[in-house]
Amino acid sequence: MINLIIKKAIIQKIHYARLIVIFCMSVFCLACSDSGELSSLTKKSLIYCSEASPESFNPQITINKVTLDATSNQLYDRLVTIDPVTNELTPSLAKSWHVTRDGKMVTFYLRKNIAFHATDYFYPTRALNADDVMFSFQRILNKDHEYHNVSSGRYPYFEQIKFNNLVASIEKINNLTIRFNLHAPDASFLSHLSTQYAVILSAEYAHLLASKKTKRYIDTQPIGTGPFKLQEYRAGSMIRFYKHLEYWRQNVNFDQLVYDITTSNTGRLTKLMTGECDIISDPIGHNKITERKDLTLQSVTSLDVAYLALNTLKPPFNNPLVRQAINQSINKDAIIKAVYLGHGIEANTLLPPSSWAINKADNPHVYNVENAKALLAESGYKNGFEMDLWAPTEPVTYNPNTLAMAIMIKDDLEKIGIQVNIINQSPPVIVGIAEVATYDSTLSGWSVDHPDPDNFLTPLLSCAASEIGTNVAFWCNQAFDSLLANGLQTDKVEQRKFYYQKALNILAQQAPIIPIAHSKMYKAKNNKIEGDFFTSFG
Repeated sequence: MINLIIKKAIIQKIHYARLIVIFCMSVFCLACSDSGELSSLTKKSLIYCSEASPESFNPQITINKVTLDATSNQLYDRLVTIDPVTNELTPSLAKSWHVTRDGKMVTFYLRKNIAFHATDYFYPTRALNADDVMFSFQRILNKDHEYHNVSSGRYPYFEQIKFNNLVASIEKINNLTIRFNLHAPDASFLSHLSTQYAVILSAEYAHLLASKKTKRYIDTQPIGTGPFKLQEYRAGSMIRFYKHLEYWRQNVNFDQLVYDITTSNTGRLTKLMTGECDIISDPIGHNKITERKDLTLQSVTSLDVAYLALNTLKPPFNNPLVRQAINQSINKDAIIKAVYLGHGIEANTLLPPSSWAINKADNPHVYNVENAKALLAESGYKNGFEMDLWAPTEPVTYNPNTLAMAIMIKDDLEKIGIQVNIINQSPPVIVGIAEVATYDSTLSGWSVDHPDPDNFLTPLLSCAASEIGTNVAFWCNQAFDSLLANGLQTDKVEQRKFYYQKALNILAQQAPIIPIAHSKMYKAKNNKIEGDFFTSFG
């Protein structure tokens, strides 16, 4: 691979289209090495400082955030994608698709002349076709596939969504047409195919590697159709991407994308301020950045939620009035200011405010201590009660300080007569409702990889989720479940929105879990770089 000696970054103003910027900036970091070696880059280069090395160069086999940021949108494309502004599904490698009336067959019509990367380790002889889509998903679905057990043999995202239970079979109709046959209609299916994990690999490249008995390279020496191809990788130091000259979308207006792997938060901030990096991930020193006229701090509300779960199997939390009282006694605005330091927004529902399923006029949460006291008295607990609140110690992206949040909730509940004992550790793991859930309440949260509302509601609150332990409130409501099922059986957005709004109304009345906050993600950039370069889901 080509090695360029790194000297000094000379970056001039780079103009590029918004979507291409998003593709590029979900990427990984090329490193100016720890020894202080500086990259001698051309004027057509972009340097992104990231926090770690990737685990792999194939997003299918990992849920590691750094790996996804460094690979998925740089090296690969998917059949469909999500518009970063509207959160709507849009065509990608598939120029269009058709869902049968019963929702059980989804046919994709592929674009013509989509070129795979040409590198020093592979030169493609044909454009993308249905064989590549078949290979990419059969590897995941078929345990007897020759590539299924290559690398880890695990596909965490697809295992989590039970992809095998969703897809019955895949069939090639012709070179540019492929059909997925589903076991049952599922309106979230297309959203799953839009995630960073559902990338399309080259079947031709896989065949070559198999003939050379080097199948493992499918995940370490990547070939995709994305805007960049891998040129060089030095673990712990840098990744160098070169522009894919035959990229099918708009032309990328810079020749080289470099990921500078800098594990130190302070180190990344310093490199941004000295001009060694154009963009940095997860910046510290927000005030220092905003004070600089040549720098910009950008943020986006994450597709996540931090919440308080109440064990609805135990009295008094089996009483909706008690749960409502707790809900109305929590000062979420104060928590945002003190725990998130303003770097979050109040969660009125489980769904983030960008969700198309939310009625923007609704504001179900009301902070009202006096009303909370009245609800508690109406429930038969005028004098309050004592409860345990578990605050996990593990760091999580959706909650910067669970202990501080627990202390503030304790103070809020004491105002209505509820005495809270904080247990600063994770609650016992409960496999499902067959076990006795002994805890009273726990702080928890959820992060998703695509914005479909079912991605929040079913895993956290369905009856089935209470049986496997992801529904930590152990709340089961058949009317709620029926609405979720109806929402998946149609692909008409307005009809789905109707079902989800009714489901959200049930949650507002029942309050089995109390949404607290949605976190924000941050990146910082030199003002020479124009455009929005990341979204809430990558």
